[in-house]
Amino acid sequence: MKFVSRDGEDASFEDVRHRARHYRPHPLHSQEMVWKQTNCYVDMWLEVLRWWGLNPYAALPFTIALDFEGDQFTFFKFPHDELERLYGIVVQEHSIYEPLDQHIETQVARGHLMIVEVDAWFLPDTRGSSYRTQRTKTTIGIDSIDRTRRQIGYFHNSGYYVAEDFDYNGLVGGSSPLPPYVECAKRRFAPLDERTLCEVSLASLQRHLRRLPVVNPVTAFRRQLQIDAKSLADSPLERFHAYSFNSVRQLGANFELFGHYARWLQASGCVGPFAEIRTACDRIASEAMVLEFRLARACSRGKEERGDATLEAIEAAYADLIDCARQITPPLQHVVPVRVDAAPVPSMR
Repeated sequence: MKFVSRDGEDASFEDVRHRARHYRPHPLHSQEMVWKQTNCYVDMWLEVLRWWGLNPYAALPFTIALDFEGDQFTFFKFPHDELERLYGIVVQEHSIYEPLDQHIETQVARGHLMIVEVDAWFLPDTRGSSYRTQRTKTTIGIDSIDRTRRQIGYFHNSGYYVAEDFDYNGLVGGSSPLPPYVECAKRRFAPLDERTLCEVSLASLQRHLRRLPVVNPVTAFRRQLQIDAKSLADSPLERFHAYSFNSVRQLGANFELFGHYARWLQASGCVGPFAEIRTACDRIASEAMVLEFRLARACSRGKEERGDATLEAIEAAYADLIDCARQITPPLQHVVPVRVDAAPVPSMR
């Protein structure tokens, strides 16, 4: 095969380039967001769902259950069972025993998305951060490939991009001694209609409310930061960046997403203290950003920063959020928000 794409047999790689040049991110990646990006897996899925004409807000109830794991906040991801329940998308690990790009070609030709863990050193869209400068693991979603010309089209973070030649070789050309972790996403079943989508999403929210952390996760992180503050101050700035990404960034970005989920529930006619929920989520997101700046400034000067006042505000906002989230109830009458119709489930080729 010379070129295969999830967009169909009539597509060409020029169509892929055109999409990359003119791609517009989902509103959850807009400049109005406090956290423009969350983590590579969630960001990728937000854009994939948008491209497929699906409503990603319905899949966000899992964000209410974020916990502090002792050394980081939960690296939150869309649960695969909920992607299937809401949108008919089946995600499963894909075993790599042939050349990686051969597997990608086969599955993309069948209408599937291949989700691959790669080295950001080879990702052109990370120019200015990791590209050709830093070895960093990240996740991309590949839906177009030309093995002959060594080109791929891929979703990453908040956009859609093209990689080719040397970068293609580094990403999918088999340069690594070990195969990467790969998932295959298949649009196996029809997605739910908008009314049912809201009902099922609310049921998911209730499930996640039943699995909340036993201890306020912000309180748990606050205690750990007291212990970590000195070692952070004494460490290279690179450690701060990793620490911050896995702590305050995940905390702030996660609950900012839940705030937008709550806005969607309200627009769908659900009943609850949504003004208070939005206030709490906005407070968590903005105060987490403040804490990141304070930690960065302190670490760059070799000083300790424990963030007591900021974390106290986030603790209180989290407690308010949980109290209010428990009060959300289904619509008294259904209001169907305006949305783009979902793209059809592709036939298997």
